[in-house]
Amino acid sequence: MKRLLLFFPTIHILIALLFVVAALSLIVIAAGVGLASLVDGFSMSAAQGVIEMIGLAAHAVVALQIAQTIVEEEAVRRVHLSGGVRIRRYVSRFMAVIVIALAVEGLVATFKALHENMGQLPHAASLVVAVGVTLAGWGLFSRFSQGTEEAEHEAAEQAERDEN
Repeated sequence: MKRLLLFFPTIHILIALLFVVAALSLIVIAAGVGLASLVDGFSMSAAQGVIEMIGLAAHAVVALQIAQTIVEEEAVRRVHLSGGVRIRRYVSRFMAVIVIALAVEGLVATFKALHENMGQLPHAASLVVAVGVTLAGWGLFSRFSQGTEEAEHEAAEQAERDEN
């Protein structure tokens, strides 16, 4: 059974490596999009290409952040936290990545809609609204779970005092 448990960090590392490969691929694609957009000179289409490059680069950052979170929380995990604290920290890191990705995508979609197809503006606006809703949900999660974390900390301190 212990061998099986040792297998899980290895799987997590492999998954993290896939995220790193995806991030590197997105970086190369973003660079290609950025360079291709500048070939025509400095124009509105070049600006749109650069904005698209920013979106791809932001997705690469998201992939790298997810890889880092997986490695730190699942493979390395030198600090053993209680279940509630660990979940709160993991969810907060993941939500930060999601909020940033949605925000960048919303900005890219808004820019493209304003300059290419105004009919797509409601879709871009829905992404921006999704950022707000996601951020509000994350805030509520943090607020409600903070009491649990404090209670766990107090219980651990009380147990330590009882042992001494």
